[in-house]
Amino acid sequence: MQFNIEDSPGTEVRAMIDRGLDAFNDTKAGPPNARDLWVMARGTGGSVQGGLKGRTYYGWLFIDWLWVSPACRGTGIGAGLVAAAEKEALRRGCIGAYVDTFNFQAPEFYVRQGYEEFGRLGDFPPGHACVWLKKRFKAPETPAA
Repeated sequence: MQFNIEDSPGTEVRAMIDRGLDAFNDTKAGPPNARDLWVMARGTGGSVQGGLKGRTYYGWLFIDWLWVSPACRGTGIGAGLVAAAEKEALRRGCIGAYVDTFNFQAPEFYVRQGYEEFGRLGDFPPGHACVWLKKRFKAPETPAA
């Protein structure tokens, strides 16, 4: 057996490994029902002033990234993007959301949105930390019979 370091193993090899991992995971956790989720904040004329890229799978929303243009920061656009993504995640049957961010980015922002820290990796990047936060959605109330 040889172990090779490869910067780009090729599309076929990556797809084969991805299929193999997916098949194994499906036997343990069932299908992930993975779907991308994009939320855009557009200003007049359709210009993008902010965006959120996420993915729902295994009943959770992962927020991959969130960006708001510098001119619009502090106006509530970020909170609106997160709220819209969470609403769609709930519609898709998710029970919660999670995100990772650097301590120099936005952990306090997510705490204000109801997220709580559940992990931290120091010196990633050096001199900083990567922070993981989560939020469990409240179960919808069922009307009394």
